[in-house]
Amino acid sequence: MKFESTVTQIQADNIDTDQIIPARFLKTISKDGLGDQLFFDWRYNADGSPKPEFILNTDKAKASKVLFAGDNFGCGSSREHAPWALTQYGFQAVISTSFADIFKQNSLKNRLLPLVVSRDVHQQLRDALAANPDLTVSVDVETQIFTWTGGPAVAFAIDPFAKHCLLAGVDEIGYVLQHEPQIAAYEAQRIGTLNTLAS
Repeated sequence: MKFESTVTQIQADNIDTDQIIPARFLKTISKDGLGDQLFFDWRYNADGSPKPEFILNTDKAKASKVLFAGDNFGCGSSREHAPWALTQYGFQAVISTSFADIFKQNSLKNRLLPLVVSRDVHQQLRDALAANPDLTVSVDVETQIFTWTGGPAVAFAIDPFAKHCLLAGVDEIGYVLQHEPQIAAYEAQRIGTLNTLAS
């Protein structure tokens, strides 16, 4: 999994999951349409019309795969709809100095990379974007390296199992299904053993 993208910035700290996707949109078990509800209360007027000045309503943001946020992103309640909404909008990674643990785990299970950087790197990237808003970043999950034009190569950590699933393009259920032949063989052997013992 490797991609390059421009960056969408929402530079606020402590963005919680209710801001990412308000509670009234949690009734669905489908991901369809959740991208339109991402940051709904920040993004739309009371009459439902989009606020043209909000970053997610711009064409540039709609083409971006990377969200650049402030500290402690995804705090609050443990709703899986938050990473669903982010991925349905088109984001593949969120860059922050820290993430709430449950949001981080939910993200990795839904093919959204929570990319943690130091405060120094965060400020360097912020300064680079101030100088060039069209700056592109490159994210390589295989090598666990994150770079941007004219910037350093930044190593990032990722859980080995989550990394495997991201590279294979599967979730946890998909991972299990990859081993279906071995599971079937084990079950056949187990049933054969039970039948032998019963006879």
